[in-house]
Amino acid sequence: MSFDYTRSVGPTLSKFFTALRERRVLGVRGSDGRVHVPPPEYDPVTYEPLGEMVPVSPVGTVVSWAWQPDPIEGQPLDRPFAWALIKLDGADTPLLHAVDAGEPKAIKSGTRVHVHWADEPVGAITDIAYFALGEDPEPVAEQPDADKDPVSMIVTPISLTIQHTASHEESAYLRAIAQGKLLGARTGKNGKVYFPPHGADPATGQPTTEFVELPDKGTVTTFAIINIPFQGQRIKPPYVAAYVLLDGADIPFLHLVADVDAHEVRMGMRVEAVWKPREQWGFGIDNIEYFRPTGEPDADYDTYKHHL
Repeated sequence: MSFDYTRSVGPTLSKFFTALRERRVLGVRGSDGRVHVPPPEYDPVTYEPLGEMVPVSPVGTVVSWAWQPDPIEGQPLDRPFAWALIKLDGADTPLLHAVDAGEPKAIKSGTRVHVHWADEPVGAITDIAYFALGEDPEPVAEQPDADKDPVSMIVTPISLTIQHTASHEESAYLRAIAQGKLLGARTGKNGKVYFPPHGADPATGQPTTEFVELPDKGTVTTFAIINIPFQGQRIKPPYVAAYVLLDGADIPFLHLVADVDAHEVRMGMRVEAVWKPREQWGFGIDNIEYFRPTGEPDADYDTYKHHL
């Protein structure tokens, strides 16, 4: 899962990010005289807004550090490096960033480091590509961006990867759907059928003991028409997201309804699954591309009113 988080930076951080774009580092002075880098927007003592910007050096001292032996995608370096708290000369608080130390024995508390700037600064903390060993600052050419508007917005990519260990019931469900079968589960002959299957009946707490193969037809219980576009959207609005109660199941699940005008979808509409081509199947409910109307008469409200 990933998305871009966009925020306005406000007057204090605007000056900080604009300076980074010009390959300069600014801190802000607090009410107690300390210079904070990176600059907070509000004083940590009085909680009043801060705005007195103070230039600091691109050279500093490692306060503490931890080694990153196996960098992951999106980190500052693609080779082993150190995460370090670095107090820049002229600052009173440390900045967290990466140090390209080469090996753990090359860095310690007290090591002097300097900023290595990104090739193309854009007005973000990543304009500091990383810190390099040594206290001689890198030469900085005159920046052509001085006449640009101050930085007012930043975009931060956010991503989350989830590794989920499937339960016994989930594993059976996933193996079945990879074969084009829809598998629910219940606690016994008289138990409610849950799809996808649960490990236990949430109403009684009893473990589910029996799998039930369900048809790929069902009834729309509730639905929503999605009219608003958003970033990362894969389907052009308007489209319908609906809860579909499969025949023989006791709980509906969320999926798409298509092959019909969005405004014609209704509660009680009978629908059937449209499966992707067999060669595109995997272990997921997205093997079903969407549901479409069957053309059957709508289900009577009494047949699904307890499943809303």
